[in-house]
Amino acid sequence: MSYWIILIVVAVALAPLSHFVPSKAQRRVARLREYAAVNGLFVEFRDPPGHGSANSQSRTGQTIYYGKRVRSKGKGPDARVSWRAGSVGWIAQTRGVAIPAQLLELPQGILGASADPDSCGIYWQESGDETEIDKICEVLDSLADTLYS
Repeated sequence: MSYWIILIVVAVALAPLSHFVPSKAQRRVARLREYAAVNGLFVEFRDPPGHGSANSQSRTGQTIYYGKRVRSKGKGPDARVSWRAGSVGWIAQTRGVAIPAQLLELPQGILGASADPDSCGIYWQESGDETEIDKICEVLDSLADTLYS
């Protein structure tokens, strides 16, 4: 009988620690971010292009920016330029900026893309897997070559 009481007391003492065990979804996101970092991308929270405007669509979940740092050497955009994925295709959020052909090669689920003097990247909600990150890396490499060289 005393063993049962000890077991119950230990279980009650350890129960709050189960809160710190990552869920399956949290482990998947951590794996995606680590995979992106190993492949030369950085990850940060950013609002997507068109966020907060009257015609932006409300989206659920967190939007994450996967970016590629570039050394512009004076080339590339002077300020941030951005594009948003719409229901009919890509839409330039910055006036007078063409839509790069590389954006058409991005996987489904990408919310937008942007480029600034230091980086270019995409906005998404991490709904894919490692194969999509490979494709994103390929597209961002090509986009960086086009914009910054």
